[in-house]
Amino acid sequence: MQLAMVGLGKMGGNMVRRLRRGGIEVVGYARSPDVVASLAAEEGMVAASSVADAVTKLQAPRVVWLMLPSGEPTENQIRELAPLLAKGDIVIDGGNSNYKDSQRRGAWLAEQGIGFMDAGTSGGIWGLENGYCLMVGATPEVAKIMEPVLKALAPAPDRGWAHVGPIGSGHFTKMIHNGIEYGMMQAMAEGLELLRGKQEFSLDLAQITELWRHSSVVRSWLLDLTAQALQDDQTLDKVAPYVADSGEGRWTVVEAVEQGVAAPVLTLALQMRFASQNETGYGYRLLSMMRNAFGGHAVKQTGGGK
Repeated sequence: MQLAMVGLGKMGGNMVRRLRRGGIEVVGYARSPDVVASLAAEEGMVAASSVADAVTKLQAPRVVWLMLPSGEPTENQIRELAPLLAKGDIVIDGGNSNYKDSQRRGAWLAEQGIGFMDAGTSGGIWGLENGYCLMVGATPEVAKIMEPVLKALAPAPDRGWAHVGPIGSGHFTKMIHNGIEYGMMQAMAEGLELLRGKQEFSLDLAQITELWRHSSVVRSWLLDLTAQALQDDQTLDKVAPYVADSGEGRWTVVEAVEQGVAAPVLTLALQMRFASQNETGYGYRLLSMMRNAFGGHAVKQTGGGK
């Protein structure tokens, strides 16, 4: 089995490493020649100087896997890639694209006889060691062709990957997965903050999270990572209270609205991320002002206040 990987960042680069170690031939391209050269030397990846060059180094039917940022970068690359391909070739989007974009792109490529797979990919920087969880949407024919690649990337050939449905379903499943992730992270953060706030008990959060990792109902990989981080630092004084949100979290909440399905936990988790990103804190200042206006509650001044 052979494919081209376009985009060799943290995820794409490690996926190349895992594929090569699984016996898959990979032609790789990234905008940085140094990254390409490094992976070629390290893993025996076939280096390409451009996307067009990568395509010429593949045997038909050609498979090109994209690991690019969602939105314009992926859209533009697919548009530029399509004329280089022929009927029977396959394009895979392993990034975090909106599932509606994947449905549209799949239909457009199908008109040209080119197969498409949307591969929701989870595993982060630990994927090289642990394998990736792959949620793929495709026609049965394309999914069958790609099985050797999916088995090489997954934790094991018989688990951690699934053809979940037609084109678009892979990215839809990954979108909901990430929405759930928001809720889990928010619940864990709130609970640990309550533990830390009970100062009379002098609780050791590193000890407690390590304790919960073993046979408790809340044990999870997120808890494993949290416990490991708290072993090194419990004060988190050097960590800014800013939490970014990705497209999938927003899209999950929009989907809940469109379906008319109540999803208060996922929605509030997203809103809390928005709150952390408000550098001016103007809304909170308004709340303080209103409390003072109707109840005479004291207003805490900032360092520059009078």
